[in-house]
Amino acid sequence: MPRFPPSPSPNLLQRLFSSSSNKRSSSSPTAALLSGDFHLRRFSSGNAARAAKGEKEPWWKESMNKVRNIGISAHIDSGKTTLTERVLFYTGRIHEIHEVRGRDGVGAKMDSMDLEREKGITIQSAATYCTWKDYKVNIIDTPGHVDFTIEVERALRVLDGAILVLCSVGGVQSQSITVDRQMRRYEVPRVAFINKLDRMGADPWKVLSQARAKLRHHSAAVQMPIGLEENFKGLIDLVHVKALFFHGSSGENVVAGDIPADMEELVAEKRRELIETVSEVDDVLAEKFLNDEPVTAAELEEAIRRATIAQKFVPVFMGSAFKNKGVQPLLDGVVSYLPCPTEVNNYALDQDNEEAKVTLTGSPDGPLVALAFKLEEGRFGQLTYLRIYEGVIKKGDFIINVNTKKRIKVPRLVRMHSNDMEDIQEAHAGEIVAVFGIDCASGHTFTDGSVKYTMTSMSVPEPVMSLAVQPVSKDSGGQFSKALQRFQKEDPTFRVGLDPDSNQTIISGMGELHLDIYVERMRREYKVDATVGKPRVNFRETITQRAEFDYLHKKQSGGAGQYGRVTGYVEPLSSDSKEKFEFENMIVGQAIPSGFIPAIEKGFKEAANSGSLIGHPVENIRIVLTDGASHAVDSSELAFKMAAIYAFRLCYTAAKPVILEPVMLVELKVPTEFQGTVAGDLNKRKGIIVGNDQEGDDSVIQAHVPLNNMFGYSTSLRSMTQGKGEFTMEYKEHSAVSNDVQTQLVNAHNATKPTD
Repeated sequence: MPRFPPSPSPNLLQRLFSSSSNKRSSSSPTAALLSGDFHLRRFSSGNAARAAKGEKEPWWKESMNKVRNIGISAHIDSGKTTLTERVLFYTGRIHEIHEVRGRDGVGAKMDSMDLEREKGITIQSAATYCTWKDYKVNIIDTPGHVDFTIEVERALRVLDGAILVLCSVGGVQSQSITVDRQMRRYEVPRVAFINKLDRMGADPWKVLSQARAKLRHHSAAVQMPIGLEENFKGLIDLVHVKALFFHGSSGENVVAGDIPADMEELVAEKRRELIETVSEVDDVLAEKFLNDEPVTAAELEEAIRRATIAQKFVPVFMGSAFKNKGVQPLLDGVVSYLPCPTEVNNYALDQDNEEAKVTLTGSPDGPLVALAFKLEEGRFGQLTYLRIYEGVIKKGDFIINVNTKKRIKVPRLVRMHSNDMEDIQEAHAGEIVAVFGIDCASGHTFTDGSVKYTMTSMSVPEPVMSLAVQPVSKDSGGQFSKALQRFQKEDPTFRVGLDPDSNQTIISGMGELHLDIYVERMRREYKVDATVGKPRVNFRETITQRAEFDYLHKKQSGGAGQYGRVTGYVEPLSSDSKEKFEFENMIVGQAIPSGFIPAIEKGFKEAANSGSLIGHPVENIRIVLTDGASHAVDSSELAFKMAAIYAFRLCYTAAKPVILEPVMLVELKVPTEFQGTVAGDLNKRKGIIVGNDQEGDDSVIQAHVPLNNMFGYSTSLRSMTQGKGEFTMEYKEHSAVSNDVQTQLVNAHNATKPTD
């Protein structure tokens, strides 16, 4: 009994392939493709051209061409965990397959790789290194939550390409849209993988049309399934026109066979559709397609690669990770279609030139530029993951941390390989390595000192929201503080402080979700349950007009007294000022000895930490000292500091203070039928709608809304839009509140003040 269906008719396959296919010599690119050694030859044509011209290939070129830095992203429960597991198995990273036990969804919330929680595989590494057909593939941990600030940006900066996993039953879901939008923003080329073709109701063609409509992907299938649901037997490779079957206990043997006779016409149609879709965005292929010339597999593969790297096309792969089908061809697709580090444009910010963008060459010949993108507490202390963008790093080298300006020696350089760390002597651009014994925070940039570049902006946005947290059990205090310290190192937008009145720990960040996630991570990663207080918005105060002060601080209590007089004025700073507090000494002569001036400035700064309206810091204020008086015996630093504090409090009311509240730039994407309801709700929340665009069936609304009115908004939006709406929110500015809100806030503050 034959193992495969009968061969297709030769005339149809001739139409599918080039007319000269039967005359192909073994040295032709297509023959190389069919014999499976195409990957090893793919970059040799450029080398031959250079050799002809007498140019020498750079020493690093070949190894760089064989590196892929990829992330795997998906909606929760699309099978990303199972796919990652199979990838690690087929590349030899782990030696047996375990099924995901966390079926109840507990796992798939926090990390993109939930394996460690669900099965205890040590894959907590931020970058897992594996090899596939002579290619080094780094699988980088991409954050599951994309509503995040700096953390996500860094992870996506490190990626050169990505696999977007879609469920063949669920299709394009809300998180798929959010993840894809993030990839588009950071210009990450990607391939799509339609998973779970073995499930009831699997329909890959429906998912493909959803990806085109909802994600606006210019995409086409490069594979098609042989059977679906329980009849899913294998795949047809539309590029090379061959059937693939997966044999062995874990699908490790990929057997190429003939295309089933009853599918020939559909294969011809789908291959033509693939060529047509790619030719719309690739000029070389378009010319052949318009002239009705036959397209060989090599030409089609090259065209797909060019279009994918240019982010004009998304090749769609298919399979079922759970049933061990389709993973190896997906890995082939990763090395064939996703870019190597030199094919991606990376830029740095030049700190010597007002953060001007500088494009990095990506070659090891340039100066060293490396980004610390993830920290991990290892057995031997802090393990820092570095992505090297340019230059070479060697063990024992001295490198400069641009953010802290410290010079550090590289004590140990490792590559994460299998479950072990492989010590290496050096690593060059495009690679991802880990370093021990370097004290730094996530997002810091290292150079060799010849340039002063950073990979991310040095300006960190101010936190806009605070929460009081404390551990439920007194015994977990040590783990609690350890968690807070680590989170601060990882994320510069996350701050920790102490409330002087209530003595509670206050955490501050970029929004409700941001802080919720850290409380959740504390519970999961450090086993610390924390009670959380009511969120507090970080208001500010400022003044609106100039006010004079003239205050004498005089105290006599036997012995040396206190004497200090300060005269001058306060005024608001101009709106374009970079400073938030300015102090200027304009005293002519020695009315106040110069040794006391710093104490006066310190007093004013201390007073500005807490405005008299609602006790929040005062900013955008300029204090000018014009005169004063001192006493030969009784004047002291303390006396002048107290004089400054009281002078500020006296003149503050006369300067007509106002309260500033953080205003957020909110972007909503909701189905058009809910647009009116959502817009009405934004108006109720005192929001100002500044933009409204149409994107397919969705309305995209931009609005400026006070953060104080945005609490619990995600729940409201879900109920208004039947769970179909989504929003992102980022800090825009602090702006003055209306008079009625100011009165409410002042009254609420006065009510909480302890009565004497």
